[in-house]
Amino acid sequence: MKLSELSPVAGSTQVGKRKGRGTGTGNGKTAGRGHKGQKARSGGKVRIGFEGGQMPLVRRVPKRGFINIFAKPLTAVNVSELEAFENGAVVDAAALIEKGIISNCKYGLKVLARGELTKKITVKAAAFSESAKAKIEQAGGKAEVV
Repeated sequence: MKLSELSPVAGSTQVGKRKGRGTGTGNGKTAGRGHKGQKARSGGKVRIGFEGGQMPLVRRVPKRGFINIFAKPLTAVNVSELEAFENGAVVDAAALIEKGIISNCKYGLKVLARGELTKKITVKAAAFSESAKAKIEQAGGKAEVV
């Protein structure tokens, strides 16, 4: 096989449509742009979000407060869900995913205080609420910030 003999697989390439090359092509005369109007003109574009002069949706909707677009939200887990582990267990994000308590933990884990804990376990998480930390330590376990 020589370099000159190479060709693409049949059906993998298509010839581009040639606009404005006569009525027989199906894309002649107006070249698929319709008659008149802003989008029929050369350079005639409409910016993203433009609604023909009507107040755009993004400006009509009320906005309140500060939204941090760079926020990395922690996955929340309640103390009651840690009851699924046995005494002396080391609980971290991987262990919770393995048990099916959470599905994924992209940015870290935060333990919240809803429910009761009776087992002595070591919990490794990015953050703890004050009351969750107290409940874990009251049960004889450890709350380690990772």
